[in-house]
Amino acid sequence: MSREIVLDDYAFLVSETNEKGIINFANDDFCKIAGYGLDELIGKHHNIVRHPDMPKNAFKDLWATVKSNGIWTGYVKNKTKNGDFYWVYATVYPFQNCYGENGYISCRRKASRAEIEQSEILYSSISFNN
Repeated sequence: MSREIVLDDYAFLVSETNEKGIINFANDDFCKIAGYGLDELIGKHHNIVRHPDMPKNAFKDLWATVKSNGIWTGYVKNKTKNGDFYWVYATVYPFQNCYGENGYISCRRKASRAEIEQSEILYSSISFNN
């Protein structure tokens, strides 16, 4: 059975992807919480940490928002390399790197217990198939 990994109050997970969601950068906090080495994340799709409890519609909304140059925020349940899970409050936004390539930055912090409980209620009411 999987267990919840609770982020400490000062954890700040950061990752950068290209336009297709392939990871170009991950900071130490992200690697530590997700249980991956940096070499295991670079070049992989960011959905490597997607938890099956997350409705697909949440990610459809995320991608629609950032592809239209908007900033997406929301609560996300992610899975670790060993199958455990952790909750974050995520902010994802488009950017252009120093080479002129478009991509996305995701910054994540600890979600409170109340925020997690509200998200679980919301996500349980959303269709997972759409």
